[in-house]
This record gives sequence, C-alpha cells and structure tokens, in this order.
Amino acid sequence: MQKTTGNKMKLGIFVTLSISLFILGIYLIGQRQQLFSSTFQISGIFKDISGLQVGNNVRFSGINVGIIDNIKQITDTTVQVDMLIDENARKFMKKNAKAIIGSDGLMGNKLILIIPGAYGKAELADNDFIETTQPVSMDDILIKIKIASDNAANITENISAITQNIREGKGTIGKLFMDSTMGENVDQALINIKQGAGGFKQNMTAASHNFLLKGYFKNKEKNKKSEK
Repeated sequence: MQKTTGNKMKLGIFVTLSISLFILGIYLIGQRQQLFSSTFQISGIFKDISGLQVGNNVRFSGINVGIIDNIKQITDTTVQVDMLIDENARKFMKKNAKAIIGSDGLMGNKLILIIPGAYGKAELADNDFIETTQPVSMDDILIKIKIASDNAANITENISAITQNIREGKGTIGKLFMDSTMGENVDQALINIKQGAGGFKQNMTAASHNFLLKGYFKNKEKNKKSEK
C-alpha cells in the first residue's frame, strides 16, 4: 500500500514538472515570437536578403525589438521582408529610419538592424514601409581583396623586372648605375659645367675692369642701388 502511494506521488511530481516545463517552453517561444505582447508591422524591400530567415531578430540600438514575420519574393530582383516590432519601441522609430541586414557576431545568424532616424519626425505607423540600405556582401569584399592582391602581385613583378634590368645595365637608368663609362662621362660633364661656370665668372670680372665697359658696369651698379 505504501509502495503504491509512493509511486503515485512520484508520478504526480513528474507530471507536474513536465506540465510546468511545457508551459515555460510555450511562454519563452511566445516571447520570442512576440505572441504575448502588443506589436505592429513594418516592411522593407531588399535586393538581397543574404540568408535572412523567418524568426530571426530585429534589432534597434543594440536591443532586440522584434522578429522577421514573413519573407516573400516580389520580383526577380526584390524581396519583401515583414517585421513584427514591439509596440513599446514604436515611439523611438521615426519615418526616416533605415533597415540594414547584419549578422549576430562574425558568424552568427542574420538579423535586421534598424538605424534610428532624426528627431522631430513622425513615428512609423502600422504596415509602413521602412527605407532599406543594401549591405556590402562578403563575396564583394573577397572579390575586391582578390583584385587588390592581383594588382599587388603585378606591381611586385614589374618592380622585380625593373630591378633586374638595372642590375644587368639595361636601359638608361641601368647604364647610369652599372656602366662605369657612362658614370665617368656624367662626372666629366659635371666637372666641365663647373669649370665653365668658373670661367664665365672670371671673364665677367675681367670685363668689369676693362675701361671700355667700366661705364656700363657703373651704371648697372647705380641702378641696383636706386632700386634698393
């Protein structure tokens, strides 16, 4: 008799716990799906939803304020996403707010981020369409990285070829750096220019002492002083 009573008590406790866990589960799911709170609906049109799914979160200022209620293809290039938003968040969402598709962490689920609009605008109404911004996809980023990598490889290859030509004395720059004869010619040309400049200075000094040109140089010197 006592054994039967004990078994009935255990069964009752088990059933009670099971029902409690079932109710708790329904409540948590309902909270997530906005079943037990007042909501309003807004929609956005996207060209690419990047794997967004029904039931994913809608986030505003870092806070989960709603869920994705429905996704439907409008045309071959547009997708409409319907969102259920908590009524308590409506007063913060303005007509000029924007929606963008993001992710929950680096590799997390896709979600919609609502960017706040400017103050002073009217609140979003039920069944309003919100402006959307198309995010930069990971594929686009990878393509740009690949293009940049290919360009860097081409530049490196060209620099390597130029350096090799310089080492082999090819081209004007290569001859200038590697050809000793051209180097000597350049040095001699600089010496000649320097000597020519010195000779010109000597000739001008000699000309200034020539009695035929003294008048010219004196007038020139007077003009310089008068300009000062």
